[in-house]
Amino acid sequence: MPTAYDLLVIGDANPDVIVGPLTEPLAFGQREQLTDTGSLVIGGSAAIMACGAARLGLRVAFAGRVGDDDAGRYIRDALTARGVDTHALTLDPDRATPLTVVLNRGEDRAILTSPGTLTTTGGHDVPAGLLAASRHVHAASYFLQPRLADDLPELLRTARAHGATTSLDTQDDPSGRWDGAALDAVLAETDILLPNAREAARLAGGANSPAAAAALLAARVPLVAVKNGAEGALCHDGRTLMRAESIAVTPRDTVGAGDSFDAGFIAATLRRQPPHEALRFAAVCGALSTRAHGGTAAQPTRDEVLAHLSPTGAPTS
Repeated sequence: MPTAYDLLVIGDANPDVIVGPLTEPLAFGQREQLTDTGSLVIGGSAAIMACGAARLGLRVAFAGRVGDDDAGRYIRDALTARGVDTHALTLDPDRATPLTVVLNRGEDRAILTSPGTLTTTGGHDVPAGLLAASRHVHAASYFLQPRLADDLPELLRTARAHGATTSLDTQDDPSGRWDGAALDAVLAETDILLPNAREAARLAGGANSPAAAAALLAARVPLVAVKNGAEGALCHDGRTLMRAESIAVTPRDTVGAGDSFDAGFIAATLRRQPPHEALRFAAVCGALSTRAHGGTAAQPTRDEVLAHLSPTGAPTS
């Protein structure tokens, strides 16, 4: 089968209810607290990344599972409206669509998720034809989808056998275990690992800096790109540590910024940009995505990103 997609994204998709900012601690006891904003938007690391990549001009397909309910149909229609092929998004008649509530407070946030179909999403949701027809395969939210986690090594191995490259953004591990042996099997089939600084430290076994974590992880995968918020980002290819600064923006909401970074890094890599240029491009994607509430509303086009880069590829303020 000829290549039909630049990118296949596998993983989580759900509505996010984003509320905030909280100006005081969250109160129980049936107290009502008011916030300035609240919105219902596309959520899920994989879904936000897919939207960001489509916004950057990639041909994107999505494989995963949501409930056959209003929330699931909302997600399917919202992804389709943003240019993502959803033919492999299964509507499950027996499980509800996952739902996430995000509570913002300053630069921090609390995240509450009802798993729903996340527990049943697996390799059976990924058509073999899509693995054969995609230049790159990205998986997200590894720790939230146990069945998919078990199937990922074989899925990524199959994609690579067809000539695709692969990437993984694990996101957080709610259990706090950061499974070693099981994750090793996935990393063995991963070309690019895309954690944030906190996740990188945990995945690396408690490294004391993002740079140290990147170096340790680069011994396990060919390329590691670490997102570090306002400090920018860094990547390591096993030999060289590279850094990129962020750009000056006034953030309204940082939800999904890391997923937009992922989209930018993969888009640049598929355009054959070297890692240091892909890192700069991705850092701008992540920063620009914070200009509006929700993970997808302010995701940039490629032209918008290039307008914030100097002729040498360095971010400009």
